[in-house]
Amino acid sequence: MRRPRVGLVGPLPPPAGGMANQTRQLEELLRAEGLEVRLVRTNAPCRPAWLEQLRGVRGIARLLPYLGQLRALARESEVMHVMANSGWAWSLCAAPAIRAAIRGCIPVIVNYRGGFAREFLAQSAARVVPLLRQADEVVVPSRFLQQVFAGYDVACCIIPNVVNVETFRPSSDASGATSQHIVVTRNLEAIYGIDVALRAVALLAREFPQLRLSIAGTGPERNALERLAGELGIADRVRFTGRLDVQAVAQLYRDAAIALNSSRVDNTPNSVLEAAATGIPIVSTDVGGVPYLLEHERTALLVPPDDPACMAAALTRLLRDPSLRSELTSNATRLAQSCSWAVIRQQWLDLYSRLARARGTAAVSVGVR
Repeated sequence: MRRPRVGLVGPLPPPAGGMANQTRQLEELLRAEGLEVRLVRTNAPCRPAWLEQLRGVRGIARLLPYLGQLRALARESEVMHVMANSGWAWSLCAAPAIRAAIRGCIPVIVNYRGGFAREFLAQSAARVVPLLRQADEVVVPSRFLQQVFAGYDVACCIIPNVVNVETFRPSSDASGATSQHIVVTRNLEAIYGIDVALRAVALLAREFPQLRLSIAGTGPERNALERLAGELGIADRVRFTGRLDVQAVAQLYRDAAIALNSSRVDNTPNSVLEAAATGIPIVSTDVGGVPYLLEHERTALLVPPDDPACMAAALTRLLRDPSLRSELTSNATRLAQSCSWAVIRQQWLDLYSRLARARGTAAVSVGVR
């Protein structure tokens, strides 16, 4: 059966955020399936390059060429797949793409992500919901977002984030599991609560003399976080790795004893699923969609946000209890396998084919008239 031409709209790394990584991975996986994928990048570098330094201007500088690319994409595609998020990303990136598909009579999938959806819709439902209802399908990666949108009578189907289980695989060497090495793999932004992770590690410093923390990511909070590590007396235990490629992140997990997710806001963090796939136990805050993804004391230990004492207590449990680590990692690895491309692929392929067939039928009907 012929595969439909898919127009994919979304960000790409850098920066290596969750939606950018999912866009890049989906493009590669769909092409490997034989689909013709045409990508329009929502975060393409500005030209001239100096505009990148002007935060308020760069979005506008991208907009005109972006709109032209969307019109061309609508002409060339049989289905458009739009990666969507809250805030300005909705207004400047997702909404124009959805409108371009509608004007071009192309079926459009809105693949909505982001832990701020509830807050965003509370403020912006009047302009966002009518456009969502014009989409042919709204796809979300979690039951959390499905329930948020249900409150606005927007029906969603769930297709989970995809985890590359070949890259993120357990280590054949058990030395990481017996270490006192904790890893955080989120961007250095306030919403990810890395300051709380530092305070939790500081609480454990005396009890675990070999304890160390690796923080993989980049962002505007780096200088402040480095200062905080110094103020807490743990600068010698903390390593800021900067941005790592996918293979290096996977190896970092395999070298670690625990993955720590200290977010204040979250949806379905792929970093958590990647840690699960590599077979290390997880401590995470229970914000947003996380408790819809992870089950406390079954696939992870969940703690309240902004509570370094609770976080430190959960880390202590895992460092001291090998049987708990083993139980959590076994269950979490099965969770990650359920999000592999081998399991997820048919959902996307069936959806693209169904919408492309519907478009063809509609075109024939219009022609008959």
